Amino acid sequence: MSTHEPLADRDGTSAPDNGAGDPSRSAAVPAEAAAGRSWLPRRPAGQLLVVALCLLLLALVNTWVAQPFAIPSQSMENTLRVGDRVVVNKLAYSFGGHVHRGDVVVFDGRGSFLPDDAAGPTGIGGALRQLGSYLGLAAPTENDYVKRVVGVGGDRVVCCDTDGRITVNGVPLDESGYLFPGDDASSVPFDVQVPEGKLFMMGDHRSDSRDSRDHLGEPGGGFVPEAKVIGRADWVVYPIGHWQHLRRPGAYDAVDAAGRSGRHGDQG
Repeated sequence: MSTHEPLADRDGTSAPDNGAGDPSRSAAVPAEAAAGRSWLPRRPAGQLLVVALCLLLLALVNTWVAQPFAIPSQSMENTLRVGDRVVVNKLAYSFGGHVHRGDVVVFDGRGSFLPDDAAGPTGIGGALRQLGSYLGLAAPTENDYVKRVVGVGGDRVVCCDTDGRITVNGVPLDESGYLFPGDDASSVPFDVQVPEGKLFMMGDHRSDSRDSRDHLGEPGGGFVPEAKVIGRADWVVYPIGHWQHLRRPGAYDAVDAAGRSGRHGDQG
């Protein structure tokens, strides 16, 4: 019997010859298909597996290593602008590390800037927004903030000395390198002692930032628990024209040096 003889249909008639008698066309058919084991249906399953593995890897990286964060407001201008995407280093304070004065950090504001029981977005829309925020594609939820650490546990932070500068443990800060042009160090006077394990936060655009100063008279005094810090903002990665490494300003070096030597100047 010829290997190219048409097969009979279920009703006993011969199937039409669609070129099966052409040896060149027959050879182009994959061996799996000729044996009745089509390879086509397995491709979508394989692709879905690759996508799932990529999403799992992305979730692990975002949870434990680094996470993109979209800047939602003008409170950190000009250091960070609305729409900037920053990479938040979640390992910066791991393995015994601590938050440092001058760091730009992302934190959960519940219990300091917001009530403890402040709820996040709900429903399908809320879940999609949280996912977009988690991937850095959408603005963060109302619970997340980005600010600069001005004082850490044990610091006395005062505004202002006779030259209009904030002092930390008596040492005046030269904030000209990051303060928004034309802004004063603060239009709100304050004199606070930061509790251990807490942080005093301020935005770089002082005239357009709601920060620790706005919560001084509330329970908790506007101090952010160090445990609420999600990570340190290390890089601006979008837009391309604003790429930069966010380095800790040298303005805080003198405060560190005074702390190491045990010298504390008078508060002005």
